[in-house]
Amino acid sequence: LRAKLFVGGRSCDAAGGQELNIVNPADETLLGVASSATREDVNAAVAAAKEALESWGSSSGKERAAVLRAIADSVEKHKDSLAEKEALNAGKPIQEAAWDMDDVAACFRHHAGLAEALEERQGKVVDVGMQEFSVRMFWEPVGVVGLIVPWNYPLLMAAWKVAAALAAGCTIVLKPSELTPFTAYDLAVYAFQEAKLPAGVLNVLPGLGPDCGGPLSEHPDVEKIAFTGSVPTGSRIMAACARDIRNVSLELGGKSPIVVFEDADVEKAVEWIMFGIFWTNGQICSATSRAIIHEDIAPRVFARLKQEAEKVQACHPLTPPSDKVAYIGPIICKSQYDKVLNYIESGKQEGATLLCGGGRPENVANKGFYIAPTVFTNVQPSMRIWKEEIFGPVLAATTFKTEAEAIALANDTWAGLASAVLTADQDRSMRMARKFKCGIVWVNCSQPCFCQVPWGGVRKSGFGRDNGEYGLESFLEAKQVTEYKSSEPWGWYMPPGFTRPAEQPKPESKL
Repeated sequence: LRAKLFVGGRSCDAAGGQELNIVNPADETLLGVASSATREDVNAAVAAAKEALESWGSSSGKERAAVLRAIADSVEKHKDSLAEKEALNAGKPIQEAAWDMDDVAACFRHHAGLAEALEERQGKVVDVGMQEFSVRMFWEPVGVVGLIVPWNYPLLMAAWKVAAALAAGCTIVLKPSELTPFTAYDLAVYAFQEAKLPAGVLNVLPGLGPDCGGPLSEHPDVEKIAFTGSVPTGSRIMAACARDIRNVSLELGGKSPIVVFEDADVEKAVEWIMFGIFWTNGQICSATSRAIIHEDIAPRVFARLKQEAEKVQACHPLTPPSDKVAYIGPIICKSQYDKVLNYIESGKQEGATLLCGGGRPENVANKGFYIAPTVFTNVQPSMRIWKEEIFGPVLAATTFKTEAEAIALANDTWAGLASAVLTADQDRSMRMARKFKCGIVWVNCSQPCFCQVPWGGVRKSGFGRDNGEYGLESFLEAKQVTEYKSSEPWGWYMPPGFTRPAEQPKPESKL
C-alpha cells in the first residue's frame, strides 16, 4: 500500500523525502509506505488551503452539497477497497471496516443536507423588540482549518470533521495518524478526481506528531484546530492555539461506565457489556470499560460474561464475517499492545480477580498484536485499570447496592465522554441519564453513534462537538448585521440644524 501527500490537487512526496513504514498489526510484516510530512509540507498545504478559501468559502450551500454527495458516491463506489485497506491497516475485522465505510458515506450525505439548510438560514431575521432596528444573522466559515484524527476509526473520524468543515465552507489540512494514513489519502484523491472538489480545498498530510501535527497546530494561518486523540496531545494543541487565541475543539477519550441494575435482562446486559468494550478490539474513546453491576445480579452476569467472552475468536482482519462467531482483531501496534498487557499485569498485581482472558488468544500464532477479551472483577476504584484509559479489550467490573452508590462510582473519574445504564425502569434510566456527568448517555445499549446528533464530552474528555448541527457550528462564525431603520435621528446628541422637540411639561406633584 502507498500513501503520499495530497496538496493543492496533486499527489506528491514529502519535501524532504521522509517516509514511514506501516506495519500490519495482524502479522507484523510491512503493510505499506507513506510519505511523512514536515514543517515545509505543512506550509505548502496551508498556503494551498488559504488560496482556495475565497472561492470555496463564498460558494453556495447548494454547490457545496453537490460535492459532498459526490464524495459519498465515491466512497460507496470504492467501499470494498477502502474497507480492506482499513481492516488491514487498523486491524479491525472486515465486517466492522465495511460498516465504517457505510457510515462515512452517510456522514457526507447528511452534511450535504446541512450545507443546504445553512444556505436557507442565511440572513435570518431576529426580533430584538425595537422597531427602529432590523437584525439579521449570517454564518461564515471559520477559514483554513487543521484536522488531526486518530487511528482507531481512520476514515470515519476524518469524515466527521471533513464533511462538517466542507459544508461550512472551510478549507482543510487533514493530518491522519501516522499509523493509519492510507484511506485518508484515498479520500482526498477521490474527492478531487471524482467529486470535483476544487484544488486546495482538502489537503492531506501523513506524518509524525512533532514533525507535522505540531507545526500545523502552531501555524498562524490556520484559524481552527479540531483534534481527536489523547489528553496529553490535546493539551499541547490547546496550548499552541492559546498563544495566538485561535479556535480549537478537542475530543480526548474517556473511561466510560456501564451501570447494570437488578431488573436488567441478563442476556441483553451481557451482550451490551461485551459490545461496549470488545468492539473495535476495545480501541474506542467511548468504550464502556467500567462495568458497575448491582450485587443481586452480578453473579449471573459474571458467569455469563465469562462464558461468552471466551467464545470470542481472534481473527485475521480479512476473515469473512460469521453469524455464529464474534471476532476480535489485533491491537494497532507494538507499543499499544505492550501498554495494554502492562495494564493487565497491573490489575493482577493490585488484586483484581481475572475472570477471563489476560494474554494472547489460544487460536493465533505467535505473530500479531492480539489480546484475548479480558475481564477483571472485584476491581477497586483505586486500581489503575479502573482509573486510567487502557484503550484495549479490558473490562474492569465492580458491584453496587444503591442507585446513589452507582452514580457516585460512575462519576468518580477524570473523564466525561459517555455513560450507559441498563434497567427496565424508565424513570430510573432518566434519573441516571441526567445525573451522569458526560456528553453522551446510552439507555439499555452501549456505543450506538449517529451522524445526526452531537458527539463529544466534558471534563478532560474535551470540549466542542462533532456531528449534527452542533458539529457544523464549530466550523462557523456567527455574524450579526444590525441596521437602524428609523428616519428619525437617534438623538444621543443634537447635530447641526436639529431642533429637539419641546419636552412635555412634567405633571405637578400632588405631594
